[in-house]
Amino acid sequence: MVRNKSPLTKSANRNLEGLPKDLFRLWRIPFNGDQDPSKLMSTLRERIKELNCLYGLAQMAERHAGSVEDLLKELVNFLPFSWQYPDITCARIVFKGETYKSKGFKITRWRQSSQIFMYNEPVGEVSIFYLEERPPENEGPFLREERILLDALAGRIGSAAMRISAEQELQELNKQLIIERKALQEANAALRAVLARIEEEKQEIHMDIRANVDKILMPVLNEMALHLPEIYRKYAKMLKTNLEDIASPFVNHLSEAYLSLTSTELKICNMIQNGLQTKEIAQIREVSVGTINRHREHIRRKLKITNSDVNLMTYLQSNMWKKA
Repeated sequence: MVRNKSPLTKSANRNLEGLPKDLFRLWRIPFNGDQDPSKLMSTLRERIKELNCLYGLAQMAERHAGSVEDLLKELVNFLPFSWQYPDITCARIVFKGETYKSKGFKITRWRQSSQIFMYNEPVGEVSIFYLEERPPENEGPFLREERILLDALAGRIGSAAMRISAEQELQELNKQLIIERKALQEANAALRAVLARIEEEKQEIHMDIRANVDKILMPVLNEMALHLPEIYRKYAKMLKTNLEDIASPFVNHLSEAYLSLTSTELKICNMIQNGLQTKEIAQIREVSVGTINRHREHIRRKLKITNSDVNLMTYLQSNMWKKA
């Protein structure tokens, strides 16, 4: 005679409907009314151990978030307590060539294993061994639920290892970035020091040139100008002005401020700034007055004073062009 299932059995089955097949099998508890109470209590104890195993793995993964090795060392001694016969159970985890064994570990013929994967690649396995023979179950002496539990453990070990590996890579990358940033800061500091020293040397060279021009060359030119015919004195004056410009370089500054000026236009600007008229510039450069006038027009346009009443000589002799 077949007995009707109790209301508790019907309610439990309704609540479990729709769950994944493996999950249903893992946490299946027999509610049949004719179930032996001792068998029911044994089943409940096994399910509690399985729950504790998964919960314990989650706690250990959180506690050893920075080391896969420490996680596996602790886990391998924890696993035997989750199997049906913990007193005769031992465990082994092989991960990336390293082996972790529980206390009293021994290889026997009563075993079950599950592969560990990282990024869909096998990296090891977790194995459970019984040291003594036990009554046959679904898989040798092992329960069907123990197989599901072992596969779930292998999957979670792989997930935890990937998470720890990613965290370690991130930390290593951060360390490398900090080192590179520090090296860059040191390089920048060294470069600033070099540039400062170069600027100091430039100032020293400038002062030396200025001193040599004032103390050596200018007295000689002044003396020569006294003995030159009137027609040549303007050339001596221009030479003096150009020497002064070496100490205070008008042409270099003008060319940096107005990159579009040609070398010829820069030379004419220098002559205009020294007070030479268009006719004199034409004689010195051996060109027509019209050519110099065209150069002057180009210069005014590039200096952006074409439509103004500003005198080109006055403009160049002042600091107006530096502010443009």
